Amino acid sequence: MSFAMSSKTSSFVGSVPTNQRQARPLAANRLVVRAGPYDEELIKTAQTIATKGRGLLAMDESNATCGKRLDSIGVENTEDNRRAYRELLVTTPGLGEYISGAILFEETLYQTIRDGKKFTDVLNGQNIVPGIKVDKGLVPMPNSNGESWCQGLDGLAQRTAEYYKQGARFAKWRSVVSIPSGPTSMAVQDCAYGLARYAAICQGSGLVPIVEPEVLLDGDHDIDRTLEVAQEVWAQTFKFLADQKVMFEGILLKPSMVTPGAECPTRASPEQVAAYTLKLLKRRVPPAVPGIMFLSGGQSELEATLNLNAMNQGPNPWHVSFSYARALQNTVLKTWQGEESNWKSAQDALIKRAAANSAAQKGEYDPSKEGSEAGEGMYQKGYTY
Repeated sequence: MSFAMSSKTSSFVGSVPTNQRQARPLAANRLVVRAGPYDEELIKTAQTIATKGRGLLAMDESNATCGKRLDSIGVENTEDNRRAYRELLVTTPGLGEYISGAILFEETLYQTIRDGKKFTDVLNGQNIVPGIKVDKGLVPMPNSNGESWCQGLDGLAQRTAEYYKQGARFAKWRSVVSIPSGPTSMAVQDCAYGLARYAAICQGSGLVPIVEPEVLLDGDHDIDRTLEVAQEVWAQTFKFLADQKVMFEGILLKPSMVTPGAECPTRASPEQVAAYTLKLLKRRVPPAVPGIMFLSGGQSELEATLNLNAMNQGPNPWHVSFSYARALQNTVLKTWQGEESNWKSAQDALIKRAAANSAAQKGEYDPSKEGSEAGEGMYQKGYTY
């Protein structure tokens, strides 16, 4: 049996006639746009850090880790010696030409150099943005195969507000994933979620968050396995960042490069590392992110610079740069030896490494002028900060 439907008869969608459904208020369908109180400042800070030919100096080692560095040159781990070494770094003449930001440990953020100036004022005077490490370190993850999770979210909003008042304008949070330990899905998810919550809190306090999902060098896996794991880690990280309404224009990413595990017998050339790493960036990172500030992760000074240079042989939608600790400071420490007479020579060593990485950020690095010390390996299995 067929029925003729007149023009006055309603059409049906499901079980509710369209002429009986109530139209939703127009406002309910509008896109809610994020507008935080620090948005313009966050974008400006991130863009300042991600300027051509410049990168980050990571001098945020904990007191215990800084003590290991000092012990390696026979210097006692005291507050005054830690301050003296960090003063040597930040007062290096001309450092701001190559360094756009310096990540500090909390102790340093509140210290002054010998003439009474605050560290933050010295950095600003060099056109270097002061930053601050805000995580509370890695602790064992229960019910895992030796994996870790990063603590420090409790009280973070209060701490970041104080750091902003003290002069910091960006922050760093490091979480890690271990390939030999799995990685398990719970470790990957915890890494990504913790980074996203931290980032949202920092932006609410006016600090640009450096998002650091480090895939550790530990292991004998090949470069393809590193790529596979890093893709999952980065996918989860950016998913949670979006869920937390983090503004991508006001963050910086600090990842590890895609390399074989440190114990893999097959090594990768700088060109191969660059090809794999850029492939990962293009697959996972929105172009709205201003800067990719790679960590060195135990690579030698030379290796870290060569790999960065290879990644900058063509145009990228991001500022592809560096955020090195050991790969900027290793030769500096060995030159200084805790002696006042070596102060200038140590600062010259820092400028040399900073200039080399500045050239690599522009794809213009020439390794022919490097000394043998730059090729010394710095990988430490299970390294902690």
